[in-house]
Amino acid sequence: MTLYIAGIGPGDEKYLSGEARAAIAASSVIAGYPLYLDLISGLTAGKECFSTSMRQEKERCELALSKAAAGKTTALVCSGDAVVYGMAALCLELSPRYPLVEIVVVPGITAALSGSAALGAPLTNDFAVISLSDLLTPWSIIEKRLNAAAGGGFVICLYNPSSKKRAAYLSKACEIILRCRGGETVCGIARNIGRGGEDCRILSLSELKNTEVDMFTTVFIGNDETAIINGKMVTRRGYALAAETEK
Repeated sequence: MTLYIAGIGPGDEKYLSGEARAAIAASSVIAGYPLYLDLISGLTAGKECFSTSMRQEKERCELALSKAAAGKTTALVCSGDAVVYGMAALCLELSPRYPLVEIVVVPGITAALSGSAALGAPLTNDFAVISLSDLLTPWSIIEKRLNAAAGGGFVICLYNPSSKKRAAYLSKACEIILRCRGGETVCGIARNIGRGGEDCRILSLSELKNTEVDMFTTVFIGNDETAIINGKMVTRRGYALAAETEK
């Protein structure tokens, strides 16, 4: 009785890890958000597939656990990584009701990593990942985290930066960060990472404040060590300074 919770990466099958591919192949039941099932449709022929809509994550996890408890090896797939804003934690929270089900968490490439690679190397040193979605986390807490990350000098990666109901949230986040960083701070946005229509752009923090984005976009806000080098967003780790110190 096994339930795999598998991160499938940004979208294209080439980003699937060998472990994730093997988990999907070993499963007779595949569960996920409809878009995620579409992205791996080439691997699910002949398998029982089911999905639930956005904000029905608990129902999706319950059904996946019940399928596994019934003796069907099941894979619950998540975009990016199964742990980073994925379904692994919720399934593990519900798992005491299904004591015979073995849960295997399979990592994937999260948007912070795939987006960073597409832009250059903005996450070379310490960084913070913050979601701007207030569906599960109150804005007051998100604001505290933004203040702390900005004040601590972290490069900041923002997930879920905007939606129809939260159109102004990225602008609000930029206002908070601008209290600690200059408007010229190098930033980047990556949209549809690893999928058709992938688009990346490097811009300043002041420009970012007035930029429209959507839920398919990941935002990167640099720090004092972040620069544009050969057209890429790069956060210098400090090797040059270390070399000078050694002299």
